[in-house]
Amino acid sequence: MKILVTGAAGFIGFYLTKQLLLRGDEVFGLDNINDYYDISLKKARLEQIKEEQNFTFYKLDLTDRVGIEELFRNHRFDVVVNLAAQAGVRYSLENPHAYVDSNLVGFINILECCRHHSIKHLVFASSSSVYGTNKKIPFSTGDNVDYPVSLYAATKKANELMAHTYSHLYGLPCTGLRFFTVYGPWGRPDMAYFLFTKAILAKKPIKVFNYGKMQRDFTYIDDITEGVVRVIDHIPQGFLGDSSDLSTKKAPYKVYNIGNNQPVELIKFIETIENCLGMKAQKDFLPIQPGDVPITYADVDDLVRDVGFKPSTSIEVGIEKFVDWYQDFY
Repeated sequence: MKILVTGAAGFIGFYLTKQLLLRGDEVFGLDNINDYYDISLKKARLEQIKEEQNFTFYKLDLTDRVGIEELFRNHRFDVVVNLAAQAGVRYSLENPHAYVDSNLVGFINILECCRHHSIKHLVFASSSSVYGTNKKIPFSTGDNVDYPVSLYAATKKANELMAHTYSHLYGLPCTGLRFFTVYGPWGRPDMAYFLFTKAILAKKPIKVFNYGKMQRDFTYIDDITEGVVRVIDHIPQGFLGDSSDLSTKKAPYKVYNIGNNQPVELIKFIETIENCLGMKAQKDFLPIQPGDVPITYADVDDLVRDVGFKPSTSIEVGIEKFVDWYQDFY
């Protein structure tokens, strides 16, 4: 297939592009290479894939409506995977406009192009952050998610609503993926495990929020990638029938959790990093930060039922692979 991957220089986009190329797809990668984190890491990821025969890269911003429309017009994509977004819960407290531009304006440009260019399937990144401070665990896609606690989460919930609207009105098949705390080699430097590893090696103290009692459904990057690839091939079916009454139509729309289905307490996660490094961390215990949630825990029954896959990489295996990569890369 011809697949457009937005955010191709990002963490998940890089891994997904490699996997799609490996199975023989033609991949068009798009990224604006912004400086939210170290550009050299993004460029290093691209170096790994840019010489591949079936890969074409475009440096383009999702907010560039004319540029995006031209890209879709020039290439007849079968599938679009939208991973490009302004990420980060804490940064959304400091720079809210970046989230509106990339995650809302950018996403409507993608939706419009998918609508007008007969895209067979739009797969897009949502986030476990949409669950906010939901008390019922594990988090199920059937749960109410109307109470986000960060603007980042609100924009991801908005993406789901926008996609459902286009799916309902125009029959555009859309699948949203709620990712749960993705980690691994080539990961994002603003993520806790990256910051912890860097600080421990430098013998500097680490900030342990919520006094280490935070629980996260840490999900290894290979599991995320496998889940996304399987979902790409599983196009949701709507039931349009012959009726012109929109209220009787079922949109070809679906949302899945992709998480490890096994939350780990932050303090245990830190201990795993310490064990892999053979060094102890200096810990600065702090209260929970605004926008953070105490626990994330994915119910993945729908994913298992529909695409036959359940993430399973343990943090011991995943962190060891990350630490090995980190020490080699840096």
